[in-house]
Amino acid sequence: TKTISKCYVQVTGMTCASCVANIERNLRREDGIHSILVALMAGKAEVRYNPAIIHPSAIAELIRELGFGATVMENCGEGDGILELVVRGMTCASCVHKIESTLMKTNGVLYCSVALATNKAHIKYDPEIIGPRDVMQVIKDLGFTTSLVKKDRSASHLDHKQEIRQWKRSFVVSLVFCIPVMGLMIYMMVMDSQLSEAHAHHNMSNEEMEALHSSMVLEYQLLPGLSVMNFLSFLLCVPVQMFGGWHFYIQAYKALKHKTANMDVLIVLATSIAFVYSFVILLVAMAEKAKVNPVTFFDTPPMLFVFISLGRWLEHVAKGKTSEALARLISLQATEATIVTLGPDNVLLSEEQVDVELVQRGDIVKVIPGGKFPVDGRVIEGHSMVDESLITGEAMPVTKKPGNTVIAGSINQNGSLLISATHVGADTTLSQIVKLVEEAQTSKAPIQQFADKLSGYFVPSIVAVSVVTLFAWIIIGFVDFEIVEKYFLGYNKSISAAEVIIRFAFQASITVLCIACPCSLGLA
Repeated sequence: TKTISKCYVQVTGMTCASCVANIERNLRREDGIHSILVALMAGKAEVRYNPAIIHPSAIAELIRELGFGATVMENCGEGDGILELVVRGMTCASCVHKIESTLMKTNGVLYCSVALATNKAHIKYDPEIIGPRDVMQVIKDLGFTTSLVKKDRSASHLDHKQEIRQWKRSFVVSLVFCIPVMGLMIYMMVMDSQLSEAHAHHNMSNEEMEALHSSMVLEYQLLPGLSVMNFLSFLLCVPVQMFGGWHFYIQAYKALKHKTANMDVLIVLATSIAFVYSFVILLVAMAEKAKVNPVTFFDTPPMLFVFISLGRWLEHVAKGKTSEALARLISLQATEATIVTLGPDNVLLSEEQVDVELVQRGDIVKVIPGGKFPVDGRVIEGHSMVDESLITGEAMPVTKKPGNTVIAGSINQNGSLLISATHVGADTTLSQIVKLVEEAQTSKAPIQQFADKLSGYFVPSIVAVSVVTLFAWIIIGFVDFEIVEKYFLGYNKSISAAEVIIRFAFQASITVLCIACPCSLGLA
């Protein structure tokens, strides 16, 4: 007997089924190559060869000569089939031992473990030699009943509905409170510009100016130091900070716990500091019974939360769309297959319905008109038209005759076909597409990784910059108070210079933080 080895070659540059046929046809002619199977979606060729005549590297070279990229895959364990079974009827440890020892003696079984407590068997096998049905038969012959562990075919883990709901709620809450805040802000801006115009035209004294200021409705003081504007802004800001920002706080806490800084940390930092600072400054103003209303930042958190939760919401909606497509793809898979046994001259001897997971490579599967192809395979007998639009997008049915390849999930139209299974289970084109889409969802785009890396440096550096700003202004203030006086308008003359400086420095550093936070929008 010739020894036959098996190797896997990663093939790149294949675009369609004719590339596959081209590689298979050319390599079959070569000396020492026993058989070759190419999977288009996985970009993988499985070659059985005679090591005395040819080496895997030479096989890869042959594929390269045909104009494709090819590298030999080292970890050949990928070809092992894995089977999870439920075994009923085991009573004690000797039953377990009996099953395990019998299976391990069976040719083609590589590994096997049976758990008495859960009634489960985990088996690794070589699909070239043995298949899941043979394994189940061995266990049946020992007097136990077996069945497959049912897989969840619904793809529920791809569901983004909950996140979509959560971010939508977050966005709506922020928006409801953001609109009035923005309205107040715009009103203030318009009034301020009118005031400054009035100031430009009539050279009023500062006292008249202040009188005009306080005559504005929003600047009216409910309590000394607490204006209508600031009070309303505060009321509108609290719910946003609590409900709109809830998820950000959770994420930021988790990130900090792992000693990393992400965008959530920045957002939380800026909004919390803006909120707390504004709140404290209001309390101070009320305690001092200040004539001029302090400048607060209550408008920052609601607006930030609105933008960012909108972004997150849209992102999850987009992800949900891809997932929906995936769920649809998964639902295209057939669940059962009709396996037939052929006698001499292709006479039908028997047929049985089995679960799709139990179809083995080399099985003969019968597909009736209107039925789905359960696995990828080659037509052995029969002529038919097949609708392959799920893969190719081509609405016209394709003619299939003996020797043609068929794709799992496509629909047989008018004739009955017998096919020989070539790719089963996770190797079918459909499973590979599902796997690719799943991988595409879990992997990040290079620019995204870059942004994450940047935000890792971005957060600490922004915090550092705002701290520098704080100290810089304090130093400037104590060295030359007039500069601060020039920029810090409308402060109460009755408070000490040191307090003015510190207040101004704080305001400057908070501004840095708050303004750098939408930079995370830039990153996003």
